[in-house]
Amino acid sequence: MRKIITIAVLAMVSFANAQAFKGKGDVKGQVGMTMQDGGTGIGVSADFGMGENMSFGIVAGYMLNANDKVGFKPRFEDRADLKVRFNANIGNVLKLDPKMDVYPGLDLGLRNFGGHLGFRYFFTNGFGMFAEANAPLARYDTDVNGFEHYNNQFVFTIGASFNL
Repeated sequence: MRKIITIAVLAMVSFANAQAFKGKGDVKGQVGMTMQDGGTGIGVSADFGMGENMSFGIVAGYMLNANDKVGFKPRFEDRADLKVRFNANIGNVLKLDPKMDVYPGLDLGLRNFGGHLGFRYFFTNGFGMFAEANAPLARYDTDVNGFEHYNNQFVFTIGASFNL
């Protein structure tokens, strides 16, 4: 019984130290599953704190099971995307629990200029979960056909977040 109480106390202390965004110098890494029309994939991102409520980052995505189109299979460049992004980390502005962060932002990718809205919740100081919605605001190619649609649409991502 004493061991169980000790473990419970240690777990509560570790949860109490969790913080979703610390400001300048904070580094977050995320890996998750992407879901969109035409397939699912994996998304990886890193965010670097540059101010009390600002961060910038990089996002890479790859569709693992992209649907074929009229007998053609998507190539690597059809499935992959790379973006740089800027976040406004407003969890403390909204007076949320320090373990939570809401981060709207803008991203500039290989195929479009877009926006995103994300939410992070940290269970411990090093591990949490996140959910993020991404949508293109302006496409580089106005006539999006076939596989070009894969990286020019609404994408939802859910996964794990880490303090690095």
